[in-house]
Amino acid sequence: MLYTVSLGWALLQTGRFLISPLLPTIISDLGITEATAGIALAVFQGSYALVQYPSGEYSDRWNRTTLIVPGLVILAVGFALLGLVNGIVLFFVATTVVGVGKGLFSIPSRALLSDLFSANRGRALGIYAAGTDVGGLISSGVAVLALTYASWRTPFFPVAIALGVLTVAYAATTREGYTVGSASLDLRGTVGRLVQSTQQRRTLVAFTLFYFMVGGFINFAPTYLAQAKGFSESLAGLSFGIVFAVGFAVKPIAGTLGDRFSRRGIAVAGMLIAAAALGGLVFVSANLAIWIAVGVLALGYKTGFPLADAIIIDGAPAEGMGADLGAARALFLSANALGPAYVGVVATYANYDLAFGGFVACLVVAAGLLVVSD
Repeated sequence: MLYTVSLGWALLQTGRFLISPLLPTIISDLGITEATAGIALAVFQGSYALVQYPSGEYSDRWNRTTLIVPGLVILAVGFALLGLVNGIVLFFVATTVVGVGKGLFSIPSRALLSDLFSANRGRALGIYAAGTDVGGLISSGVAVLALTYASWRTPFFPVAIALGVLTVAYAATTREGYTVGSASLDLRGTVGRLVQSTQQRRTLVAFTLFYFMVGGFINFAPTYLAQAKGFSESLAGLSFGIVFAVGFAVKPIAGTLGDRFSRRGIAVAGMLIAAAALGGLVFVSANLAIWIAVGVLALGYKTGFPLADAIIIDGAPAEGMGADLGAARALFLSANALGPAYVGVVATYANYDLAFGGFVACLVVAAGLLVVSD
């Protein structure tokens, strides 16, 4: 089951990260500004964020499969719609549908792994999170092929088909049935658990800042390299692949180290490394220096994903694991949704260097909050 849900995560992230290297072409083809593109991506992330908490709580009250299967179906529909986009309205609709499906799948699949691998939670979540980087690596190469030989819409159809096949495979192999129970939500109780101590409140703020930075960087990195560093669209897309190649190796290691040592300490080190690299990226101009900065930045911030999830789950009761993780990630991903809107607006009315420079401060403050909450 670890590999099945990890494959699902990798497939949906392949489709999701196709948008980033294709974004300059999408902006040109649809005749929109960077600010409008940033808002569209913010709506996508916003819909993803909003679904986190209810999907987590319902997966606790019902079961994981009852949320995972519909999530996969909706994802397949959303990526098919992306392949049919002919204007900004359908682009907004398609990205919103993908966001909803991703939200339905995300928390129940993580909670399922936490149920199955409680003793090695960090490692299991690290393997799962590495699916993001598998998807990112695949999307970087596929985007170049699409821009060279086809349309930017073309690669979304194979993603939709693959998700459809995986849905059938998961439904056929899961041992859980489908259970629908109470539809009420105990949001007050969940939020009360999350903010009951100063340490937890600081942790939430720290990872909120972290996810804000990630949302802005990951959506606009190829466009940043093309517009601010003079890369061609193809070279920017391939360079974007460095982020995922590094992340694929780093996430399982970070998760495993988090099982053995301090999760917070490792997260702090990662954030400070990422801050230094991002500051360097703003100032360097030689291609080799840019690639090194991107690689070190990925080395730093990619450690945060399995650690953030594991830290929240560590503090959650067994019967409320999905709800607590879903509520926390709803907060994180709401900030994540604002990241691309922030970059798009600042880049439109100022420049990318100013936008990315602001993220350095976010990482430093986040690291400081984790230090004082340890």
